[in-house]
Amino acid sequence: MYTLYFSPGACSLAIQVVLRELGQPFELVNKASVAVYQRINPVGAVPALAVEGKVLTEGAAIILYLLEKHANDLLPASTEARQKAIEHLMFANATLHPAYSKLFFLSSELAEGEIKELAMATAANHICKLWQLVETKLQTQPYLGGQQYSVADILLAVYANWGAFFSVAISIGPLSQVMIAKVQALPSYQAALVAEQQAT
Repeated sequence: MYTLYFSPGACSLAIQVVLRELGQPFELVNKASVAVYQRINPVGAVPALAVEGKVLTEGAAIILYLLEKHANDLLPASTEARQKAIEHLMFANATLHPAYSKLFFLSSELAEGEIKELAMATAANHICKLWQLVETKLQTQPYLGGQQYSVADILLAVYANWGAFFSVAISIGPLSQVMIAKVQALPSYQAALVAEQQAT
């Protein structure tokens, strides 16, 4: 059985949704309840996934491990479709996620004032441009990966909530909002939210 270390609302939520989509049993452990979490993940970040005496870290790597290990419809089998799905996963994890991380950093590290406001606005504008790329992609299909939701869509649905933490405006287009709402309405996503609340 897996043990997933999480922080409420963080990207670890996506890992929990994937585990539920795969029908895999797991224990949910709040990072805040661990005395010295760096012993589990020296970086101090979530997610971390313990399995068979080892600890896996880095969200995209964990997702690919799970999808390779368990039968699923979230990662296509054909080479071209599979490559495109991984590309979308990396866009979410390695492009959009760090853009939000910059906002979190600026918000916590810069003193209040004009410089902070300008930096925050610039970072938010970059995020808006990334969401516009998603919006353009959704002009021809309901999900980033096509007709079926994928792990990239799950990640995007988690990240979309993070704008509420900041005073700057982040614009998410109407098609993207529809996609996000569909993913967030999935039984696996709703169950994950409840589980986080109960484990907090």
